[in-house]
Amino acid sequence: MVKMAATEEKQQGHRPGVYKQKNKGHKHGKHRTKGEIERDNKGRVSVTALTKKQRKEHKRMDRRHKANQLRRNKKDMVLTEKRRLGSRDGPPHLVAVVSLHAGVDAAAVTKLLRGDGAGGVVHQEQCVSGVSDSFGLLLPRFKQRFTFLSHSTADMHSLLDVAKIADSLVFVLDSTEGWDSYGDYCLSCLFAQGLPSHALVCQGMSDVPVKKRVESRRALSKITEIRFPDVRLFPLDSEQDATLLLRHLGTQRQRKLGFRSRRSHLLAQHVTFTPNGPAEGTGGGPTGLGTLCVSGYVRGRPLQVNRLVHISGHGDFQLSQIDAPSDPLPLNVTSARPTKPGKGGDVDMLDGGEDEAPVRVLMKADLSSRESLHAEAEVDPMDGEQTWPTESEILEAEEARKKKRVMKVPKGTSDYQAAWIVDEDEGENEERDDESSEDDDDDDMLDEAMDGEDEDINSQDAGSDCEEGEEEEEDEEEEELCSTERSGADQRYDQHIDEAAEEEGLKRYREARANEMFPDEVDTPLDVAARIRFQRYRGLKSFRSSPWDPMENLPLNYSRIFQFQSFERTRRRILAEAAAEEDGAMAGWYVTLHIIDVPFSVMESVQSGKPLIMVSLLPHEQKMSVMHLLVRRHPSNTEPIKSKEELVFHCGFRRFRASPIFSQHTSADKHKMERFLRPDAPTVVSVYAPITFSPAGVLLFKQKNDGIQDLVATGSLLSCDPQRVVLKRIVVSGHPFKINRRSAVVRYMFFNRDDILWFKPVELRTKWGRRGHIKEALGTHGHMKCVFDNQLRSQDTVLMNLYKRVYPRWTYDPYVPSSLPWVKREVVVDMDDLDMD
Repeated sequence: MVKMAATEEKQQGHRPGVYKQKNKGHKHGKHRTKGEIERDNKGRVSVTALTKKQRKEHKRMDRRHKANQLRRNKKDMVLTEKRRLGSRDGPPHLVAVVSLHAGVDAAAVTKLLRGDGAGGVVHQEQCVSGVSDSFGLLLPRFKQRFTFLSHSTADMHSLLDVAKIADSLVFVLDSTEGWDSYGDYCLSCLFAQGLPSHALVCQGMSDVPVKKRVESRRALSKITEIRFPDVRLFPLDSEQDATLLLRHLGTQRQRKLGFRSRRSHLLAQHVTFTPNGPAEGTGGGPTGLGTLCVSGYVRGRPLQVNRLVHISGHGDFQLSQIDAPSDPLPLNVTSARPTKPGKGGDVDMLDGGEDEAPVRVLMKADLSSRESLHAEAEVDPMDGEQTWPTESEILEAEEARKKKRVMKVPKGTSDYQAAWIVDEDEGENEERDDESSEDDDDDDMLDEAMDGEDEDINSQDAGSDCEEGEEEEEDEEEEELCSTERSGADQRYDQHIDEAAEEEGLKRYREARANEMFPDEVDTPLDVAARIRFQRYRGLKSFRSSPWDPMENLPLNYSRIFQFQSFERTRRRILAEAAAEEDGAMAGWYVTLHIIDVPFSVMESVQSGKPLIMVSLLPHEQKMSVMHLLVRRHPSNTEPIKSKEELVFHCGFRRFRASPIFSQHTSADKHKMERFLRPDAPTVVSVYAPITFSPAGVLLFKQKNDGIQDLVATGSLLSCDPQRVVLKRIVVSGHPFKINRRSAVVRYMFFNRDDILWFKPVELRTKWGRRGHIKEALGTHGHMKCVFDNQLRSQDTVLMNLYKRVYPRWTYDPYVPSSLPWVKREVVVDMDDLDMD
């Protein structure tokens, strides 16, 4: 029996257990089918599929249909947005005509476009407030409507404002040169800001002989390919050419600009000003406030009455209500637009003549939900106050107050008057604290330069004496005639030279050259101890890895600004909410905005011929913070631009003046400050300014005393981060006096023993790459023994790096006039803003 059981078990074979090893199958290069996967799983379900957020698995055809539907919806959305522009349901197509050459006339282009042969019907003359050469044009053939305006390029601010809101730009070129130097300057500004859809127009081709037209047009195309590689050049000499241009403007692809597509904006077509009454707190008139009624077409996103609005160059304001007047440029005058309910429910937007639809109130602001104009945080002076002083501290303060100082005062002076008299020593210390940031080495350079100029003047005087000796042989009448002619020419030449500007430019140029030759090097003062002069500076073992607390010793201005816990997360949330909003005045409606508490200077700007641009702000965009802009210096600018120098900023729709600081663009947690704007590398510009959500183009201008503005740098908005640490470095240098292998005696870095002991923990370095430290002080005249990691050369220089954190100056000014000359303002500077090196 036992033998039979063993035989049966042997015939059946061994059954493997659950722990039997399973080797990998051969990789034949083919994927497993769904059947194989299901057989391997044997009904088991993965853990991820059992979670609460179950992911629905679609079949292949379902996934393909879903992708096609998403693609079709996106295409329909783009086509709908394109067809709305210029149609009866959208705003008129806004076209700005810009001449890029002094020899061309933009008015001739607009005259040809408004002609009867072009197929359009001029329905409204001077339809843009402040712009004389503007008109509304209806094209029944294409079922489109246009608004044309021609603005002078002399006013750069107004040109940039118009380009921010225009749907298309028409550049008028010269038939031979294309554009001149100023036209190229305008193109640089427009490209840096963000160029909308555009077209190139050239007049005068019909005057060129027939045999040379092809060659002339080919030469002009080579010029335009530099800036516009894929743009067609339109000749504009006849009404047929004008019709082709209008067709192209109406059907071309629209370029989206990020800073305006996410916000509601409006170009003022009719503006009125009503002064506030005496009961409203401020009197009207030229110096008072009032209500500004601005009429125009809503563009971009829907306009909400409870949001703040920004008028470019003038500041932020609040809305009281939005009206719905009749459309002044209806595409079909005989029929009315389909009614669109507003926020009020029973309010309709109607088209028609002036006598058909009265002005109706579309919506009014809710005082409880309207955004506030408060741009700065409320500062509590007791917020950083310490606890109440103890009794011992109070007694010490009383004893210090009772101590009398022996000082000479005028006879009859009381104790109270004597307390206000400052000793000579204290006055000298205060004068030292209020010194400017100019270094002693700069003063030495200026002295040497002045000595050199004196020698040149003396040599010139000697040369002139020799020439006079040679000219004694000539007649006296000829000498008098030549001298009078020469002096008259010199006087006429000197009339156009500003001596103060020349001296300031020379001083800035020498500072920039000294900083380039000896970066951040300063001389230790002889009359002030280095530990007092550089008391705000500290040494760092490693600029990359050494810690620096961003919340340490913040200035008082930081209590006035706002900060986000995560600026990028807030930006994404705000932009997503703005994209989903569908309440308010819809894009394409012709509305009238009642803007309250507006100064009369805004109306004066409109009356002087400048266009009025208005934009609705997103939440938090009226609050002040520290904004960082990434810019690169423009090649046309060659003058040195110093840090904390007042500049004019174009950031999105905003235009303001401020004094920024420059720093390097790195990925570390600390960034080195740049004393001057570098021409060969991107630079981060930090400034106190209102919060703006990116993307947004940035332009920096420097305005001179005569009102001329130079483009300094261009770039984009980087971030909003008050905790970005910007460190200013100074380098104190010394000379090796005696060298014994790795040790050396260094002098001229400090001039007393106490300073050496104070800066002893700071690491030393040399220009040839040696590193070391101070071992001990020798004597009392500033000699010190130093030890380095290798042999020191006699021609080497010993350096010590010191750092302190710097902040921009609070000089933000939203009012930037377009054509008035720059007026220097007196700015009260805090002690934290003073440059102590």
